[in-house]
Amino acid sequence: MAGKRSRSQSRAKRPDSASKVAAGTPIRVGIIGTKFMGRAHSTGWNGANRFFDLPRSIELATAAGRDPRETAAFAKRWGWTRGTTDWMSMLEGDEVDLVDVATPNNLHAEMSIAALEAGKHVACEKPLAATLDQARAMRDAAKKAARRGLRTYVWFNYRRCPAVALAHQLVKEGRLGRIFHVRASYLQDWGRAGTPLLWRFDSKVAGSGAHGDLNAHIIDMARFVTGEEFNEVSGAIEKTFVADREIPGGGGGAISGKGGRKSAKRGRSTVDDCVLFLARFSGGAVGTFESTRLATGNQNRNQIEVNGEKGSIRFDFERMNELLWWDDTLPSKLRGWSRIMCTNGGDHPYAGAYWPPAHLIGYEHGFVSECADIALDLADRAPVAPIPDFADAFETQRVLEAAIRSARERRPVKLKEVT
Repeated sequence: MAGKRSRSQSRAKRPDSASKVAAGTPIRVGIIGTKFMGRAHSTGWNGANRFFDLPRSIELATAAGRDPRETAAFAKRWGWTRGTTDWMSMLEGDEVDLVDVATPNNLHAEMSIAALEAGKHVACEKPLAATLDQARAMRDAAKKAARRGLRTYVWFNYRRCPAVALAHQLVKEGRLGRIFHVRASYLQDWGRAGTPLLWRFDSKVAGSGAHGDLNAHIIDMARFVTGEEFNEVSGAIEKTFVADREIPGGGGGAISGKGGRKSAKRGRSTVDDCVLFLARFSGGAVGTFESTRLATGNQNRNQIEVNGEKGSIRFDFERMNELLWWDDTLPSKLRGWSRIMCTNGGDHPYAGAYWPPAHLIGYEHGFVSECADIALDLADRAPVAPIPDFADAFETQRVLEAAIRSARERRPVKLKEVT
């Protein structure tokens, strides 16, 4: 659950764990997916060995993709020992210890469950799945696999920003006191009318649009930072602004398709471009959430503000190294928003692994830090910040589902209705 490691990942030592191997034995990783997230995850697995002193090193064993030539080039460029177009082959024998699922959302369940059944740990991209039913099946498979010592992880990488991990610590220490408000939004602008009909605009593949892609992150961040769960979602609005898009002709950027070949064919977008909703939390706080891909001028503005009786915090990923802090316990003449530069090793989470103070880290370092935390967990060491497993990520999937039901049925939806 938020604020705590879930039951399957809460103990410092697990004698029955499948990862209980000789000290120093490398963790052999296989990755499925060679596009945007495949590159991001590869950066993480490579960097974790270099920036962190790990009790078990990481080996990049196998990369699986669809196109033989592209997959071979990907493996060579990003340091994987071999490439394959048969992802099932990495489940046979002891070629890999952990399978990293970096594919579109509709493939998460099949690949993750198969890997668990084959005796592999799994790290899966977010959202957990394209649908609640698929996510539930993944959660149940992970619970069953945990009896054999297998562990699951989900790539909510923004937890690894030093500023976000610090916010989590401040709330846990009681520095904000009772939480009153959570304000979260994730704003991007790449989904404009000229963006082609990529898989992210196909509900059969993505499940949802900005909602599952972006709201998943801020829902998880709210749970992580506050330590509270969602009780109810209401007032939700789901909107598709661009219903008709060009069918891509190939090539182009992994997210927006920019620079790809033009096509005269057009198709229908079947996902939301924007979802907004209100929420009530288990500790009595209320919240507002918004995700969109059409907030012109906001390129990757993942932001959260939490207001408590003793203080408040603000975070904006476009200034990811900073946390804004208001200490309401100070005399009134001294109160004001303070900027904390979260780059001091020894003071701020993860910062000690990277550069001197104010020598900033970037997007890729969130993946590096997550890979390091996974390696620590697989060596029975406590990660720097809690890592969501499939059971934890299923709770975020329930909130996503509640918001869509609220929007389509135009009513409040209690989380106890979503099982």
